[in-house]
Amino acid sequence: MKHRINPIVDCVFKALLGSEKNKNLLIHFLNAVTGLEGDNLITDVVILNPYNEREFMDDKLSIVDIKAECQNEFKYQIEIQLAVYPALASRIVYNWSTIYHAQLTKQKGNYKELKPVFSIWILDNPLFKDIDNYHLKFGLHDLNNKVSLSDHLTIHLLQLSHFNDHKDVCNETERWLYFFKQAENQDIENLPEVLNTKEMKQAMETLQDFSENQKNYLLYQSRLDAVYERNTLELMRRETELEMALLKQKMEQTVKAHEQILKAHEQAVKAQEQALKDREQAVKAQEQALKEKEKSDKEKEMYLKILKEKGIDVDSIINETQK
Repeated sequence: MKHRINPIVDCVFKALLGSEKNKNLLIHFLNAVTGLEGDNLITDVVILNPYNEREFMDDKLSIVDIKAECQNEFKYQIEIQLAVYPALASRIVYNWSTIYHAQLTKQKGNYKELKPVFSIWILDNPLFKDIDNYHLKFGLHDLNNKVSLSDHLTIHLLQLSHFNDHKDVCNETERWLYFFKQAENQDIENLPEVLNTKEMKQAMETLQDFSENQKNYLLYQSRLDAVYERNTLELMRRETELEMALLKQKMEQTVKAHEQILKAHEQAVKAQEQALKDREQAVKAQEQALKEKEKSDKEKEMYLKILKEKGIDVDSIINETQK
């Protein structure tokens, strides 16, 4: 190929599985991921929002998924997600619910008419990092009693980063995951055995069309630039959040240090106030002792004066006492 093309860039991804000329690839992909077999195999689909290059040209930040309905009216939604963020799980459930809810209209308002909705999300980065599994399947179940409330909700998560593309491919789901991870690096004229199938060759032809058709390649480049820009903005946002968190931590530490200094100052002031109170009490005690001494001296002088008036030699008595 003239240029390398990453199949998980949204415009390429939707051209692969969301265009009428590749409808057989969509059927193959859905049967692979859902594991349908025998009479349950999907044999035909109606693409509800087919690939249209205008939707990518008009809005570089648009979120483009693939919606389809198979022969038994079951609904399918497929989306590629390059960035993982905290609210992604809520968005996945919400998107499923909007498709399920949209089945009921004023003209068709019977709950019995509701059909199962399957959501398939291909994640470039894992939503569940600690689970060493590339394919997660969710539904409505009572975990304690192991019963299912309904089979109308099925959500598949395909975590590309958890898929080991160096091991032998065991099934068609793994073949698709290998394609999503390695097709960009392959030569369409010399494909490895894992990609040397009818479906994978057709998928590689779609990549070749984006590589060699100038209009499609420019569209691919514009979408790739949008991805780089979004990743840059996301990195800047995370760096800003980190800086704000560090600044907040530093401010909290500064406030805590000031509070400790203020507390120590308050304790020192209280100690000074207590020392002042103790000193005032000591002064009062000294004054009281001085008053009591003055009172005692006055009483002593009064008694000596009375004794002298009665002719008693007070001085001789004092001298004798001192001997």
